[in-house]
Amino acid sequence: MTREDRLFERARAIMERRANGYYRPILDHLAWRGHALAMLELAGLFSQGNDPAGLGMMSRAGTPAWLYRRVWRRRGYYARSAAQNLAMSYFNTGDLRGYRLWLRRAQMLGDNDAGLELDRFETRLPHGDAHAIGRGRPWRRSER
Repeated sequence: MTREDRLFERARAIMERRANGYYRPILDHLAWRGHALAMLELAGLFSQGNDPAGLGMMSRAGTPAWLYRRVWRRRGYYARSAAQNLAMSYFNTGDLRGYRLWLRRAQMLGDNDAGLELDRFETRLPHGDAHAIGRGRPWRRSER
């Protein structure tokens, strides 16, 4: 286990209230050092909500879109989940073109679920955020 991994475990313990301290400075430090899990966690903290401005631009350093894209470009183990998270963030903001693009990129990295979603390309989904933006549908029997 590297020093960065130990720091990330410390930040996770703080987030789960198993330890005392501030997790945000640790995640910031690790994200700037290129730790993929820290970047995903930090992007997830920033991009909550359905506001397109909350996702930010990919060209502006530190925004959730920039963090997700940075993890995706590294083509490591977590690139698949970064592409999937970015696709769902675009869906939640109503950008279906970005949703389809990042689903395709996740599929190219081997994400089978993204491939199934892309084959169906549903513009309506059953989760709560989809209902909030007017793109909700009921759960199917096969999904329950």
